[in-house]
Amino acid sequence: MKKQKRRSDRSGRAPLRSPGRPPSARREDCRRFWAAIATGQASEDAASLASVSPAVGTRWFREAGGMPPAKFASSAKPPSGRYLQFAEREEIALRRAQGLGVREIARQLGRAASTISRELRRNAATRSGGLEYRATTAQWHADRSARRPKPAKLVVNPVLRDYVQERLAGTVVAPDGVAIPGPAVTWKARRHGRRQDRRWAKAWSPEQIARRLRLDFPEDPTMRISHEAIYQALFIQGRGALRRELTACLRTGRTLRVPMARTRKRGKSFITPEIMISQRPTEVADRAVPGHWEGDLIIGLGGSAIGTLVERTTRFTMLLHLPPMPGHASGPRVKNGPALAGHGAEAVRDAIARTIATLPAQLRRSLTWDQGAEMAQHAHIRIDTGLCVYFCDPRSPWQRGTNENTNGLLRQYFPKGTDLAVHDADTLAAIALALNTRPRKTLGWKTPAEALDELLQSIDKGGREEAVATTA
Repeated sequence: MKKQKRRSDRSGRAPLRSPGRPPSARREDCRRFWAAIATGQASEDAASLASVSPAVGTRWFREAGGMPPAKFASSAKPPSGRYLQFAEREEIALRRAQGLGVREIARQLGRAASTISRELRRNAATRSGGLEYRATTAQWHADRSARRPKPAKLVVNPVLRDYVQERLAGTVVAPDGVAIPGPAVTWKARRHGRRQDRRWAKAWSPEQIARRLRLDFPEDPTMRISHEAIYQALFIQGRGALRRELTACLRTGRTLRVPMARTRKRGKSFITPEIMISQRPTEVADRAVPGHWEGDLIIGLGGSAIGTLVERTTRFTMLLHLPPMPGHASGPRVKNGPALAGHGAEAVRDAIARTIATLPAQLRRSLTWDQGAEMAQHAHIRIDTGLCVYFCDPRSPWQRGTNENTNGLLRQYFPKGTDLAVHDADTLAAIALALNTRPRKTLGWKTPAEALDELLQSIDKGGREEAVATTA
């Protein structure tokens, strides 16, 4: 008995397993998602802009290793007009449902009739045995046919893979050759982004591995790989060469890449352009006018901290007492909970206002700080004290050079790794007095206290002279 052919046999394609819902309908959603990620948006916010659920956006970000696929990158070329796009396939499906012929559809779309005929045949939905045409399925078939998968170099070259993995995750050994497993160093969840628990390993960086290959195998061109290929093998799912848990051997321990725009934007919502150091008055730089201060925190064991304020002209130092709040260190640390260590935004605001209020108005002109979260209440500081608060650029401690130098002097009394919470306000006052009565070369061997006293006397004298002139 002759077997009757199905209409789907005309597609010239062997039966395929069902892919579930074809993903092609979300191509533009993906494009909008990665465009939002490039501007620094979080995965959930980018998903909302792309009209998909937050869970889908998080999955796209995770599967891509935190970096956009090449076809969605900002540097990617626009699709060639030679090939049918998804919007055109939707038009074909709509006109086909209206009963239009191949030549009429081609005339309306400005395409060749052979292109439409081939599209209807090759990319039709054949699951039911017919040749039904649906845009999403057609786009999925077109994408599947256009793929030119190239196996990763670490997959096809086991010698190279073993070399990379040994230098990345190899065990640490003593001089006598005995392996040292090392202690368990857990991730404390105190830095941005998800990170792996630390692993003791050789922990060469991908760039070190890539560069060393040229020295170890100068005559073997097959033993070459870029550091970017190693990173992709670690971060991108489906590369099949290196396991993702080996990211614990990287110095950062990141499980995903983080777009640069996101790191620049993160955690600095209270910083605006008008309060950056570039907008600070020029009189601050030459130190001729007193009353301009620099501030920072010195951090000790257990999250303890002391605030420091240094006047730029006289180098006069004032220390902020920041005692731990009730409940600190009495139980497990609550992530995103209140700042019980004593140097939260509210505690620092109150300490600055309380200390600066002891100075005359002429010595309360401006305060320069780094972009730490403890200054999130800077607007209230300005209202309470009259200080104009300015912020340094990221990773630019030299813009507060006077304060950084003073912090180095203070480490003589408050060494790193010690608990700063044991020092009360009287102790801090004594240490500040010791610094302010120490002669300074930059002041012509005067002490900061003497320099400040001269300034206060000149301010007081100038005020009396102005009052006399006004009376006369």
